[in-house]
Amino acid sequence: MIAFLALSMGVGLGLWALTYWIFPLPPPLTELISRIHAVPSPPEGPGTRQQGWAERLGAPFARVLSALGLPTSSVRKDLTVIGRPVEAYLGEKAALTLAGLCLPTAVELILTIGGHPLPWAIPLGGALALAVGGFLLPDVSVTAGAEHRRAAFRHALSAYLNLIHILLAGGAGVEGALTDAAEIGHGQPFQRIRSALNTARLTRTSPWTMLGQLGDEVGVSELSELAASLSLAGTEGAKIRASLAAKAAALRSRDAAEAEGRANAATERMALPGVLMGFGFVLFVFYPALVQIEASL
Repeated sequence: MIAFLALSMGVGLGLWALTYWIFPLPPPLTELISRIHAVPSPPEGPGTRQQGWAERLGAPFARVLSALGLPTSSVRKDLTVIGRPVEAYLGEKAALTLAGLCLPTAVELILTIGGHPLPWAIPLGGALALAVGGFLLPDVSVTAGAEHRRAAFRHALSAYLNLIHILLAGGAGVEGALTDAAEIGHGQPFQRIRSALNTARLTRTSPWTMLGQLGDEVGVSELSELAASLSLAGTEGAKIRASLAAKAAALRSRDAAEAEGRANAATERMALPGVLMGFGFVLFVFYPALVQIEASL
């Protein structure tokens, strides 16, 4: 019984840690405000990036996964969005897969030494299940991180459109409004927009072309649509102010709808622990009475 309780506590602690790693708590408001006003650090050199334990452990197997065609094009785009190297992703995938294969074997070895071995099918099935879970877990983490970055990019793009609309209303040209609006904003989305505009200026390319490429790179279709609208304004003289105002309003409406959906989902998730606690309380109160009734019959 003591060994069973210890194993149950270990499994519960592991599930809690895994859940906390997949769904981390949101950062405090002070940290978010400091990120807005933070000064970007200089880019790291080729040998200054710190490697995690998973990347170091799975590095010998990363070439095997790369030879199998991993990562896929969609995952590679997500890795670009979150700024994560492909080698780190492949190393973590290999390390978690190996950990999933070895963990049930280690548990079975400990139980065998203690004189309580399990049937061979249980550790084999657990090893296969954990290996598949470890193989797919980095994909889930990368996809969730990329979606979070894209949502932040759309939010920043809405503010960027409003700034362009104000500058155009003040009499600025299209290219000047693009550059000045990008210089006003802070954060990674505005940094990437400024980088795209600087690349366009240095390569003597139209800024809407580089913005369209940036939209395709980060997977934000709204930025690609903005680049197409700006291309019409720059090449054919189309009126762009009303179109930008409409796009900004549509982005704000979408952000509000997504925030409301997330709030409703969080409310529904909060009801589940209450129901489970109520069920446990009822079971705790009525179980002794039921046992006594059954014993008296």
